[in-house]
Amino acid sequence: MTQFNPGDRVRVREDFPPGHIRTPVYVRGKTGVVKRKFGVFPNPELLAIGRDGMPAKALYEVRFRQKDLWPDYSGSGADTLDIDIYEHWLAKL
Repeated sequence: MTQFNPGDRVRVREDFPPGHIRTPVYVRGKTGVVKRKFGVFPNPELLAIGRDGMPAKALYEVRFRQKDLWPDYSGSGADTLDIDIYEHWLAKL
């Protein structure tokens, strides 16, 4: 299990597996910053297919700059979006 800390720069895994996936497509392959750790919970991707969700996974709040998510974004360069992402989708930079 990888542990991330607030302030860590992370990249979201760029993967498109079938099934119930909680990680939005528009953040896959993108870089953000961990803001906080919520705790450890059963994996919802496994719960959705009737399994027990084990092993449990840490859930993090990750902040992305809007202009990094959408190249044609015309708002302020300071605008951000925070998304909850499970650890198995993240890699530390």
